[in-house]
Amino acid sequence: MGEEGTGGTVHLLCLAASSGVPLFCRSSRGGAPARQQLPFSVIGSLNGVHMFGQNLEVQLSSARTENTTVVITLIVLSSEVGISELRLERLLQMVFGAMVLLVGLEELTNIRNVERLKKDLRASYCLIDSFLGDSELIGDLTQCVDCVIPPEGSLLQVPHRLLTLTLLPSLELCLLCGPSPPLSQLYPQLLERWWQPLLDPLRACLPLGPRALPSGFPLHTDILGLLLLHLELKRCLFTVEPLGDKEPSPEQRRRLLRNFYTLVTSTHFPPEPGPPEKTEDEVYQAQLPRACYLVLGTEEPGTGVRLVALQLGLRRLLLLLSPQSPTHGLRSLATHTLHALTPLL
Repeated sequence: MGEEGTGGTVHLLCLAASSGVPLFCRSSRGGAPARQQLPFSVIGSLNGVHMFGQNLEVQLSSARTENTTVVITLIVLSSEVGISELRLERLLQMVFGAMVLLVGLEELTNIRNVERLKKDLRASYCLIDSFLGDSELIGDLTQCVDCVIPPEGSLLQVPHRLLTLTLLPSLELCLLCGPSPPLSQLYPQLLERWWQPLLDPLRACLPLGPRALPSGFPLHTDILGLLLLHLELKRCLFTVEPLGDKEPSPEQRRRLLRNFYTLVTSTHFPPEPGPPEKTEDEVYQAQLPRACYLVLGTEEPGTGVRLVALQLGLRRLLLLLSPQSPTHGLRSLATHTLHALTPLL
């Protein structure tokens, strides 16, 4: 399993489908924005391959060379070691969603003026560049909402203006509401009346930070990171700092868990629950795995980190474990942890 984000370069290319005119090209290297751009000859070659297939009524969705993976709708190229097509496909989905959000689907599907569209798309560059960088969260990959578990979460469970109000330093309230009350009345009516009693529970959320779990929540000391997904609610809990500082670094743990997620989602578990299949597919459904594990390094005690995935019903748990964790106890540890986390998500 290759490590993502280890100095590879990602290029994102957007072309007008009818003419092949480049609308924009964004690049990142090692998770940071880069000025390096694709040569025009490469852009022309990529568009030529795409148009050639289109003329033959063949859809080329992806291609892989010795050092580059290409996924074509928008076109993205990556030289990262071990990059998965799943990650690139979801990157393209987010980029297209950003373009629709800021420009509009009608403007993208019926291009009237290419130069005007190029100018309008500049508004999406900042958001698109954030997709190309390294994220501390994982919702971009899992397509679930990243969550934290506060000590008194039930009190915070709260439809269409989007408003942002500062509750505490480093903590803002974003809410959707209807046409009333007017903005001038929000502070006295909303903040002072309804949120003032909740400021102490909210202060307790601030120290959670990257841990995402309440202080004192019982987790096995071998757990270096975890990812819990609720496949129906599309929510996820992700932390690589559950029990303080240990090796490997948080960046390495995050990379390992992201890679493991793409591996198990692409090869072992379906991406989301579906209706039960009938007839021939019943045999296939019965053979879907419920758990798998991976050891990086040797299986000798005390060497190589362990990764284990377990799916029970609508929840899927991925754990990154220390080298001291015995392989014969991985499933038991994952099952116990999943049962402990189930009431939270």
